[in-house]
Amino acid sequence: MNNLLIVGLGNPGTQYAKTRHNLGFMVADRLAGRFGTAFKDGFKGLWGEFRTDEKHFILKPMTYMNLSGQSVAPFMSFYKIEPENLIVIQDDLDMEFGRIKFRKDGSSGGHNGIRSVTELIGTDKFVRLKMGIGKSRSGGTVGHVLGKFENDADLEKFIELGTDAAEALIRNGLKSAMNTYNNKSVFDGENGQDKT
Repeated sequence: MNNLLIVGLGNPGTQYAKTRHNLGFMVADRLAGRFGTAFKDGFKGLWGEFRTDEKHFILKPMTYMNLSGQSVAPFMSFYKIEPENLIVIQDDLDMEFGRIKFRKDGSSGGHNGIRSVTELIGTDKFVRLKMGIGKSRSGGTVGHVLGKFENDADLEKFIELGTDAAEALIRNGLKSAMNTYNNKSVFDGENGQDKT
C-alpha cells in the first residue's frame, strides 16, 4: 500500500479537549499510540510517522477546524501524498452517535474542516472516516459540536471503534475496511441509542 496520510480533525487547546468536534484528534492520538508514533511540530500541526510495509503519517492540524487545509495541503505537497491516499477522520452530525462510515469522496456536508481541506488540496477525492455525533436535541449546532460527551464509557468505546477501523484500512486497504466497518455502531445489538 502507498504512503498514507491519516488526518484527525479537531481544534487545539484544552477547552476543546473531549468535545464532539475533536473526535478526529482523539482517534489520531489512539492510532499513534498503537503504532508507537511520537508527534512533533510542523506544517501548522502535530505529526508523526510509522511503518507497516510502507511508511505512513498521522497529522493533527493545529490551525483550528475551519483552516485545517492550511496544514494538510503543504504536508501532502512536501511528502507527495496523492489525494486518494489521504484519510481524514471527522465528526458527523448526520449520523447518530456511535456509528461510523467510510466515504470515498463527496461534498463537505457542511463540515468546515472538510471544506477547508477540499478547497486547499483542490479535490474532494479523498477518503473520510465519518464518526457520528448525532444532532443537537435543542437545535443549536455550534454548542453541540463544541460540547463534551456525556458518557465517558461510550466515548471510549467509540474512539476504540474508530481506531480499529482506521487501522484496518491501513493494514488491509479501503475495500476490506469498508466491508467490515461501514455503518457499524458501538451500540449494535443493544437496545437504545444516542447515549451522548
